[in-house]
Amino acid sequence: MKREILQTLDGSTTIHLPDWNESYHSKHGAIQEAYHVFIQNGLNTFNSQPLSILEIGFGTGLNAFITFLESKKSNQKIDYYGVEAYPISTDEISQMNYVSELNAISENTIFDRLHECEWETKNIISPLFTLTKRKQFFEQIEDEDKYDLIYFDAFGYRVQPELWSTEIFKKMYKSLKSKGTLVTYAARGVVKRSLIEVGFKVEKLPGPPGKREMFRATKFEL
Repeated sequence: MKREILQTLDGSTTIHLPDWNESYHSKHGAIQEAYHVFIQNGLNTFNSQPLSILEIGFGTGLNAFITFLESKKSNQKIDYYGVEAYPISTDEISQMNYVSELNAISENTIFDRLHECEWETKNIISPLFTLTKRKQFFEQIEDEDKYDLIYFDAFGYRVQPELWSTEIFKKMYKSLKSKGTLVTYAARGVVKRSLIEVGFKVEKLPGPPGKREMFRATKFEL
């Protein structure tokens, strides 16, 4: 499938799939979206405690890189797991401008390492941050009671509704620890119904720039 590099409205880059008219991040701002959805409404709700995080759609590595930067800032220990069936190319990685846009030039080698480190193994990125990248389809996830937080960043329901199914969310629910949280940019009614069906308590929150709403879902077991 054809892929193009685009600049979003906040100056940060993303990958666009013209055949689907779908992008890896919001055209209104890749970095703005990542901070709003996954950091402000996900990571920052855990008060700097050690966390195990699963990202559904490792993609360009933006969410992982920002989470690394936040862990360093708050001295927070994070074990990060990124699932990606179709890793992006070295050429595409080189065109992502997140290091400069985040004013993180001193961490340029870290961004490169997030992409260059081995798959299917735990990589020590820093004393506070480990990364395990898993090349697999989302339906192959079989973790149980492992994660405190899930960044659910799959392609949108319009182009891949199967990634937002009850079956997938059952796997997400099962993989979270009790009181664990899933955050996503999505806000469709069909997505909310699937989340509720598998047992999540769902909150509708203000969305990032260009999007009115988003969801945060919490696992509460009886």
